[in-house]
Order: sequence, then structure tokens, then C-alpha cells
Amino acid sequence: MKLIAPLLAAALIAVSSFSAVASDAKPEAAAPAKVAKPDLVKGEASYGAVCAACHGADGNSGTPAYPKLAQQHPEYLVKQLQEFKSGKRSNAVMKGFASALSDEDMKNIAFWVTSKKAKPGFAKDKELVTLGERIYRGGISDRQVPACAGCHSPNGAGLPSQYPRLSGQHAEYGVAQLVAFRDGIRKNSLQMTQVAAKMNDREIKAVADYIAGLR
Repeated sequence: MKLIAPLLAAALIAVSSFSAVASDAKPEAAAPAKVAKPDLVKGEASYGAVCAACHGADGNSGTPAYPKLAQQHPEYLVKQLQEFKSGKRSNAVMKGFASALSDEDMKNIAFWVTSKKAKPGFAKDKELVTLGERIYRGGISDRQVPACAGCHSPNGAGLPSQYPRLSGQHAEYGVAQLVAFRDGIRKNSLQMTQVAAKMNDREIKAVADYIAGLR
């Protein structure tokens, strides 16, 4: 009995020590929350109701003033919609439409229109296309204008989540955006503002026309 009592006491101390350690232990990290997949059915419905009139039933706008959205990177489209809504990118018409959309709506629309195949465009001004190609592929060295291909890729496919697809985009729309960046009207990309600020009207037109013909 004299031996049993000390053994029981030691066992109780060990159990209490283990409990204390266990209570101080940090809980395992919670599993990351699952990101909801875009609902393409809802995306198609929302696109048809809000976007199709200007951007075409399948994202291939037939009006040069409105950009083609088919095959555009969805992350880029969501970012632009959010910035129209917040006012970071100024456009009264688009702010009205974007303000009616939730982030989920934007995501659904962006992923649906991205799934549509873009129709190819074509360059129109043969006199300027050579200049446009030179700037797109090599930049303007004496003014530190970088090659467009460095960010938007040689064929205009862009880089997902970073730089938009340009291939086949309406030249008129391309000109309007570059001028807007240059003149401080469009302010949601410092990088593009700095690039466009060093380009003249002829160079902008040449690049936009070359981009329209990229495949």
C-alpha cells in the first residue's frame, strides 16, 4: 500500500500536466473556405439583360465604340466592372450598369462571356500598320515607351489576372482608350497612363490598328 499511494499520485500529476499542455495547444488551422464557382447560367442571363445590347449577344461587339468582351480574361473584366461601380474608372453609362451588379453577378457575367470565342478583327490602315507593328513589338526607345508585346504578349493574348487580351479589338476603341489614358480621363492604370503620355496621335492610331489585326 505504501508503494501504491506514491504511484497513484505520480499518475495524477502526469494526467493533469498533459491536460494543461493540451488546453494550451493551438487549434489546427481551419481549412480554407471554398471559393464559389461562377454560375454560367446566371451569367448568361445577366449578360443578356445588361450587356448584350452594346457588346453583342456573344461578346463580339459589332459597334467600334464598344469593346469586344469575348475571350477576355475574367479577372480583368471583374476588375473593370468593380472600378466602374466605384468610380475609379469614369464612365457614366457603365457606372449605371455596374452599380446594379453584385460582385457575384460580375463574376458570373465575366466567366460566361470569357467562354465565348472572339471573332477576329483586321487592320484597316496599310500605311500605319508597319509603324504600329514596330511600336507593339519594339516600343519607342528614344522615349522609353516599352513594347506592348511585353505585357500583352506577341499575339495580343495578354496575361490572365494582369494584362488584358487585345487581339482583334476594335481599333476605334483602342484609340479612345489610349487617348483617355494619355489625357488623364481614364485613371485606373498608372502604367498605361505613363506609356500613353509619351505617344502622339499617329502612334496611338498605328498601334490600335495593328492590334485590331492580331490573331
